[in-house]
Amino acid sequence: MTLPRLIIARAASLTRTGTVACTVALACAVLAACTQDAYDKGEGKYSLTRADFVEAHANGAKQVDYVLTDDGEQLSVQQPFTMKWITTADSVYRCVLYYNKVEQRDGLWSIDAVSVGQVPCPRVTPKDSLKSPMKTDPVKFESAWLSRSRKYVNLTLYLMTGATDDEQAAQQLGLVQDTVIGHADHSRTCQLTLYHDQGGVPEYYSTRCHVSIATDSIKADSVCISINTYQGVVSRVFPCK
Repeated sequence: MTLPRLIIARAASLTRTGTVACTVALACAVLAACTQDAYDKGEGKYSLTRADFVEAHANGAKQVDYVLTDDGEQLSVQQPFTMKWITTADSVYRCVLYYNKVEQRDGLWSIDAVSVGQVPCPRVTPKDSLKSPMKTDPVKFESAWLSRSRKYVNLTLYLMTGATDDEQAAQQLGLVQDTVIGHADHSRTCQLTLYHDQGGVPEYYSTRCHVSIATDSIKADSVCISINTYQGVVSRVFPCK
């Protein structure tokens, strides 16, 4: 199995009509969105803006009409919007969303979207299915956590990147299953390793990136994820059930 290539893009701000105001693509397709702060600190226009990982529902017109946060709160969207990566109607997309909550007359809450970035949920690749050597080029690790809904393990990483004239240079990122370990209590732990190929991309500055792993895609009771960083290997263990 060949791992897909990597797209890195900043979160796109939304205009009042819900169309994309700006995007910046640096390379090419498993990790699709790296977020940036979309508001100023203090008491400015976006000082009350919050950011959440969400499942965004796209309606029949391929517009996001409501989101489900990782805290389990479903919120309607005041002004439904679309993004260029929303290609399928009546579907759900994993995103990180910057938004303002707006109280309605009926006492319910909706959201005013400020910016949104797609968060990929890469499929786990068995190690023996790789068609090329395993790559674990280092990344910068920030955090890993299990969502409150227990549906996702989320990773926040920094990838080193930079401009290059080489059009073939592109990073690759994925998750590779090494083995499944059985324990005395009959529980099982899936061992995953972050696959990262720097792919000839210069390491001039870092770009913050998110990735989510759907726990229902892991056929074990828990998962151990190992990540090679510039300071050494970091491992985190989370329940899957």
